[in-house]
Amino acid sequence: MKTYAFTVEQARRFMLAKQGLSGAHKFSGRQGVLDFIRQAGCVQYDPIDICGKNAELVLFSRVAGFTKELLNALLYEDRALVDYFDKNMAIIAAEDWKYFARTRRHNAEHGHSRELVEAVAGPVKELIRKRGFVCSRDVAALNAASAGIDCAGKVDWSWNPAPLSRAALETLYFRGELVLHHKKGTMKYYTLASDALGAGILSAADPNETEADFIRWMIARRVGAVGLLWNRPSDAWLGIGGLTAEKRNSAFSRLLEEDRLIACRVDGLSAPLYLQGEDEPLAREILEGGGGHGRLELLAPLDNMLWDRKLIKALFDFDYKWEIYTPVSQRRFGYYVLPVLYGGAFAGRIELEADRKAARLLVKNFWPEPGFQQSKRFDRQLAAQLQRFARFNGCAQAVKA
Repeated sequence: MKTYAFTVEQARRFMLAKQGLSGAHKFSGRQGVLDFIRQAGCVQYDPIDICGKNAELVLFSRVAGFTKELLNALLYEDRALVDYFDKNMAIIAAEDWKYFARTRRHNAEHGHSRELVEAVAGPVKELIRKRGFVCSRDVAALNAASAGIDCAGKVDWSWNPAPLSRAALETLYFRGELVLHHKKGTMKYYTLASDALGAGILSAADPNETEADFIRWMIARRVGAVGLLWNRPSDAWLGIGGLTAEKRNSAFSRLLEEDRLIACRVDGLSAPLYLQGEDEPLAREILEGGGGHGRLELLAPLDNMLWDRKLIKALFDFDYKWEIYTPVSQRRFGYYVLPVLYGGAFAGRIELEADRKAARLLVKNFWPEPGFQQSKRFDRQLAAQLQRFARFNGCAQAVKA
């Protein structure tokens, strides 16, 4: 079995190079968005928009020339990308739709309020055929008298009761019968998958014949999404249905036998890390002294590189927690805080808010990491990045709050 040996510094440089966060941008424009998402497998979606949504922030930090409009076009005009479940809510490449047939079948066999949903599924799809796309408000007004059901009425759903209109749309979406047509703010508009996705995508066979095949594929995919991962319980495995420690260990063993994963020992870490077999040339380049210098970038709260926060603590000595759900009295920092990457390490964290009415990006606070010494060079780069970030958010300038 192949094994590489990295210093902590080399492991950092490997991670940053793999993520496209060091040196000159290796991802650019429309093709860069597709290339990064294909490399990462997915980017996590979260609807909260304080200074850009999570997926937008992930791409902004890596893809030269990225705009929010570009992502929307790839999702809802070109249909090269699709909103679906991977690591929780996520954005995936359309060609990966076939790999999630198992997920869609599971969702078709399980779910809350199934009888009520089934009773209105036909009328809902017929409404979509007539209109092209609908949101939950449209379905709430649907005349389902023939089924004797009030689509605006509440039903058992996930954590809390929800209108049947929402439950019906989301169930059909989970099953893959519907996809998102577009989003307007936090409102989702759905259309028929058969109208949005090409016949080749819809008819493609699932490449994974067994659950074990699927788990191996997902684990290798998640390792590639982060760059380096260990075989331990981790948030990086979220969304892999049915995964147990036994199944994870079995998958790692087989992937190592097939050289789809390669072990890597890092100085000071008791457990080995693993990289994708296709990243072996990058590992050799790093060992030979390659890898660009880290840029100054603002990372998303759910950035791919941060999926395993214990690993980030071990490699970068950066202790990050997204405090958005932490009570105010217990927060160490702020509501929506972005890690600041600089020179191959974390310089600190910053709290920003886009005041779109006033066209200003508010810089609410910056917390340097212990031991980090701010310099004029850092200040200049941060100021330039904040102005770029302001424009990305439709603001004329960044100002101190």
